Amino acid sequence: MAEQKRDYYEVLGVSKDADDAALKKAYRMLAKKYHPDANPGDKQAEAAFKEINEAYSVLSDPKKRAQYDQFGHAAFDPRMGGGGSGGGFYEGNAADFGDIFGDMFGGDIFGSFFGGGRGAQRQAANAPMRGANVHATVRLTFEEAIFGCKKKITIDYKEECETCKGSGAKPGTSPETCPTCKGQGKIVKMSQTMFGTVQNVQTCPTCHGSGKVVKEKCTSCNGTGYKRIRKSFEVSIPAGIDNGLSVRMPHGGEPGVNGGERGDLLVECIVSPHPIFKRQDTNIFSTVPISFATAALGGTIRIKTVDGEVEYTVKAGTQTDTRVRLSGKGVPSLRNPKMRGDHYVTLVVDVPTKLNAKQREALKNFDEAMQGDGKKKGLFS
Repeated sequence: MAEQKRDYYEVLGVSKDADDAALKKAYRMLAKKYHPDANPGDKQAEAAFKEINEAYSVLSDPKKRAQYDQFGHAAFDPRMGGGGSGGGFYEGNAADFGDIFGDMFGGDIFGSFFGGGRGAQRQAANAPMRGANVHATVRLTFEEAIFGCKKKITIDYKEECETCKGSGAKPGTSPETCPTCKGQGKIVKMSQTMFGTVQNVQTCPTCHGSGKVVKEKCTSCNGTGYKRIRKSFEVSIPAGIDNGLSVRMPHGGEPGVNGGERGDLLVECIVSPHPIFKRQDTNIFSTVPISFATAALGGTIRIKTVDGEVEYTVKAGTQTDTRVRLSGKGVPSLRNPKMRGDHYVTLVVDVPTKLNAKQREALKNFDEAMQGDGKKKGLFS
C-alpha cells in the first residue's frame, strides 16, 4: 500500500479554522527549523521541509484549501481527477514566498536565522496545540465503495477525566509552573558556528511543552487528564471512494494540548475485490462470454453491471476480445457524484469443449458450406 500522507493541518501544527496569518506564522517557524541550509546533509530535515512546503502550498490557497477540507488528499489524487498540486515544493504566490523567507533571514543573508538582524517571532511552545490525528480502517464491499454507505467503527478514544476536568491534578490542587523551562514549554540552547550564533529550540523534556507540571496527580486518571474509553462513530462513506483513501471525521482524534482543539479521525477504506468487476479510476471493466452463433449472427445478450443487468445488442460478425462501452455505468466521481465513469466489457467467443453427435454434424456442415463459399479449407475436411 502506498505511504499514507499526513494531514496538512497536522504538518503545520494549526487548527482547521486557522486564518492566513496563523498559517504563515506556523510555516515560517517550521520552514526556518527544517531549511536545508540550516541542516546540511540531513535527509530527514529535507523531507520534512518538502512536506511543510506541500502543506502550505495547499492551505494558503483558498480554492485548494476548500477542496482539501472537503475531500482530504483525494482532492489532489490524479486517480480521482485531482489537480495534483499537493506534491512537492511550495507553489503559492512568489511574492508571498519571498516575503516569508525575507522575514526569516532578514536583509542580510542568513542574518536573522543565525541570530543577527530582525527575526520572525517564534510561536510559544506552550501555546494551545491541536491534538494528533487518529487513524482507523474500515472494510468495504465493491458496491459499498461505488455507491457510498454508512459504517460504524469503534476506536479507543481519550475523554476528559471527570474528576480533574482534564487538568491531571488532584482535586483541590492545580498544575504548577515547570521549574525546568520556567513555564515557557521550551529549552533554548545557543551554539557558535561558522555563520555565527545558532539558536536551537527544543520542547521541554519535563513538561513536554505544556509549561506546567503536576505535583499531586489525579488518582482517577493518574495525572494524564484523560481516560481511554471505547467509542463508536458512524462514518459516512462517499460514493466513489477508492481503496486506500481516507475519510476525515473532524474532532475524532487525540485531545489538544493547553486548550487546543482535538485532532481528526482519519478512516482508511479497504475495498474488497469483486469476482467479476475490476476498477481503474472511475471506470469498470469486465469480461462476458458469448456463443459462436451470437458472435456470427448477432443478437441480444444480458450484461451484469453495478446497476444490475442491462441488454446489449451484439453486431453480426463480432470478433473475440471486442470491447464495448456502457456509458455512465462506472464509478461516481468523488468530486461530483453526478458524473460517472464508464463500464467497458470485453466480449469473448465461448468455444465449447464438448460436442454431441448432432452438434458435431452441424459444425461439419457449416465448415463445408464455408469452403464452398470460397473460404479457406476447414477444420473438418
